[in-house]
Amino acid sequence: MQNIHPIFDKVLSRQHKEQLLQQKSVVIWMIGLSGSGKSTIAKEVEKSLHQQGFLTQLLDGDNLRTGINNNLGFSEADRLENIRRSAETAKLFLNCGIITICSFISPTKQIRELAAGVIGQEDFLEVYVNAPFEECERRDVKGLYAKARKGEIKNFTGLDAPFEAPEQPFLELRTDQKDLPTCTQELLQAILPRIQIS
Repeated sequence: MQNIHPIFDKVLSRQHKEQLLQQKSVVIWMIGLSGSGKSTIAKEVEKSLHQQGFLTQLLDGDNLRTGINNNLGFSEADRLENIRRSAETAKLFLNCGIITICSFISPTKQIRELAAGVIGQEDFLEVYVNAPFEECERRDVKGLYAKARKGEIKNFTGLDAPFEAPEQPFLELRTDQKDLPTCTQELLQAILPRIQIS
């Protein structure tokens, strides 16, 4: 570390970039079981924000695992490193004034605290996309539940690896009780006051 000389204090500030973009940046960190609807809602929210003139970036767990995190598996240590790298990436976009929508299972309190610590608690909006395990398994949009039941996937969240529901998320979306347009609108209404420059 002695040969590293960060220049954080010499680069343009986040405020300069927010002023240029006429928006306030945040990180919307969407968590929930596989198949709960995280990515689907994230895509709809991004589309809507884009149509309203906001600059966004969507970071999806599967997408990052094909690139920056492609050397990581699903052990506890690798899951932590996956979230650490993802949070560091989100922070880069945050500091560019970009509204960053993240879609990661983030199954444990420890993992979410790690992400919030990297990003900064005040900019970390935790959105719990909540659907019961049985409903996510019924949907099985990626075929993962069937593979996990056959033993082809180990440490599958909700089955043989824990999912700890957040106690006080910024917002909870019950996708087993509400449709996609309703959940999308609820999220948009919750975040718009945080991203608009008055």
